[in-house]
Amino acid sequence: MTATIAESTVEHPTPPTIDRRPRITHVSLRASLFQSLMMAWRGLLTFRHSPQLLYDALLLPIVGPLLFGSIFGTAIAGSMQAYLPILIPGVLVQIVLTSSVATGVQLSEDIRSGVFDRFVAMPIARSAPVAGALLAGATRYVIAATTVVIVGFAMGYRPDHPAGLLAGAVLVVLATTAISWLFAFIGVTVSRPAAVQGMSMLVLTFLSFASNALVPESAMPTWLRYVSDYNPVSYLVSAVRRLAEDGVIGTDALWSVVASLVIAAVFAPLTVRTLRAR
Repeated sequence: MTATIAESTVEHPTPPTIDRRPRITHVSLRASLFQSLMMAWRGLLTFRHSPQLLYDALLLPIVGPLLFGSIFGTAIAGSMQAYLPILIPGVLVQIVLTSSVATGVQLSEDIRSGVFDRFVAMPIARSAPVAGALLAGATRYVIAATTVVIVGFAMGYRPDHPAGLLAGAVLVVLATTAISWLFAFIGVTVSRPAAVQGMSMLVLTFLSFASNALVPESAMPTWLRYVSDYNPVSYLVSAVRRLAEDGVIGTDALWSVVASLVIAAVFAPLTVRTLRAR
């Protein structure tokens, strides 16, 4: 009887195990930079095939100065012309920062559509797709900053140091590229692109309006003045105004650079770590 049971026992084959460990665990810095540039090229090709993605970076810098100048010009400075030295540097920072929200939304869309999973399966650095998206997003910042400067001159803005204003625009583009790591982190942690845009705009609205971008701090309530004093956007706006009016790189420029690097140093590792956990 025992022999019969032993003969009727069916041996199930052990299912093959899949080795999910990455075959490449280390990517050199040089290879990471090259892969990031290739991902940035992919982002630029996306803009080429879908130019409507750049419409906000082109049209918002036209509408923003005209709208804010008409609303706040007479109330704050007595006329739009007198308000332009306050308005143009502030709107330059505000609009370029607004353009950086699209970077987080695009990352969330890539993750949701499965494109990012294909990138992760490739033998490339995990940071390359994100860094490439941020570098491609810098194109939007250059377009937005250039348009704001052109619209400002068309409205009659004549800074004492035009070269200083251009240097300020370059500073804004570089600082925004670093700050955009914050929106990249939101893009990889929130599942839906619409929610990413909503949360990013909430953060951006607080940063841009609780600053001296559109209104002098002397016209603010006391509590809001304290918030503006520690807001990195206020330092960036003051740096652009100082460059345009005096042609001098002041302490505000140094503090804005330090604040941008701190934001990048905090949120870049968090973003890459979040992607590794996927």
